Amino acid sequence: MQLHTLKRTHKNKKTRQIGRAGQRGKTSGRGTKGQNARAGHKKRPEIRDFIKRIPKMRGRGKNLNTSVQVKAFAVNLRDINLAFVAGDTVSPLTLQSKGLIANNIAKVKILGTGTLDKKVTIESCEVSASARLAIEKAGGTIK
Repeated sequence: MQLHTLKRTHKNKKTRQIGRAGQRGKTSGRGTKGQNARAGHKKRPEIRDFIKRIPKMRGRGKNLNTSVQVKAFAVNLRDINLAFVAGDTVSPLTLQSKGLIANNIAKVKILGTGTLDKKVTIESCEVSASARLAIEKAGGTIK
């Protein structure tokens, strides 16, 4: 081992800057006197007052990717099987009169949960693939 081959095990520790223009002292990087240099109260951005006066635009909230289309109300085959008799027509109006859907629902979709053993006619309703199979198997038609 020779003196010119010796190496430190720990690197030099960097000294923290203190004093003017240092990390922690006197103005602490605030760089100015007066209101900006004081702790606590900051200057209120003038434009904020104008922004506060403008009414908020009401919209779809945070998620703008949500669909604008009205979602269809789901009605299952088991409910249709209980409420209707063979040969009846199932439409949003008849579903409304039987009390299966509310008065203000625009779209109705028939889903395939449950069984259907009656021949019914479906009008102006969306129908899922499994419900379509069950309706046609029972002898019903979809218009």
